Amino acid sequence: MRPSFRCLQVLHSASPRAKSVSFIGLGHMGREMAFNLFSKQLALEPETSRFVVCDAIPEAAQAFQRNFEIHFPGSKITIAKTPAEAALASQTVITMLPSSPHVQQVYTQPDSGILPALRTLSEEQAEDSLFIDSTTLDVRVAQDVAELVARTGGQMVDAPVSGGVVGAKAGTLSFLVGGTEEAYHLASPLLARMGQRIIHCGPSGSGLAAKICNNLVLGIQQIAISEAMLLGQGLGLDPAVLAGVVNSSTGNCWASNTNNPVPGALPEKSPPCERDYEGGFATALMLKDLGLASSIAKARNSPLPLGEVAEKIYAQVIDSNESLIRKDFSSVYLHLRDQMERR
Repeated sequence: MRPSFRCLQVLHSASPRAKSVSFIGLGHMGREMAFNLFSKQLALEPETSRFVVCDAIPEAAQAFQRNFEIHFPGSKITIAKTPAEAALASQTVITMLPSSPHVQQVYTQPDSGILPALRTLSEEQAEDSLFIDSTTLDVRVAQDVAELVARTGGQMVDAPVSGGVVGAKAGTLSFLVGGTEEAYHLASPLLARMGQRIIHCGPSGSGLAAKICNNLVLGIQQIAISEAMLLGQGLGLDPAVLAGVVNSSTGNCWASNTNNPVPGALPEKSPPCERDYEGGFATALMLKDLGLASSIAKARNSPLPLGEVAEKIYAQVIDSNESLIRKDFSSVYLHLRDQMERR
């Protein structure tokens, strides 16, 4: 029989909730972000810091716990079976999830969600609760969830990230934050332990609006760099030489100088292409983000000629080769190369 929220609250009532941080979502990005956050928090408050992790795949949470305890023996890190348990255990909860439906489920699910659990807390505990969602999702969904949190007395910011898995691992992410000034200032110290730049973009949903626009640019640029690298090689240029030219000229961009899609093009770096396009920002997620941009653009009658073409190209990448769904989105280069070879 599943324990009630009230029972769970009693179980956690003896723990110092104010000193505990929960992280929900331990995918490629989440696990690197959580590791940086927890390790830096532990360095600041080694005696009182407590951490909770939660993932839809229990093995992911277990693997994170083992890895963290290897690096920091004696650290207080536990696994929550549900988002509700994570919210009851910690005053601060960070979520990093794949998309809108996952956020809705984690926050609103009647039997296991954050919001039903939050409503069982005292008024003071609810008001002291802070929620940071770093998922890239539909702006309207984010605003609706934030409104539900606000009704309980808690505070929430949308804080999607820029910088990819490489930035998450290095702790150099940029956080694009939407929410009230108060919530932004509460979240900033935590975000600073996972990234280098924290930008307040405006009220709830503004961080996501900025992220969607940024990823629109990024998705288009990655295709352009792939096209240029293919063409350059066809003209006899060494990939490293061509990348060096682009990266020191007007074509310079992150898609080339950090995420170049051609093995050997960045000899002093290790982009996903050097690992068979593993460990980066999944093609499926880029397609999702371009879909968000397309949907918003249509609703606002904003022209998106390049974005619509880019969305179709990433859809073709996945349709033509299902193995690229979870590969880094720079694998669009492989799709274009295959097209060239077929011709």
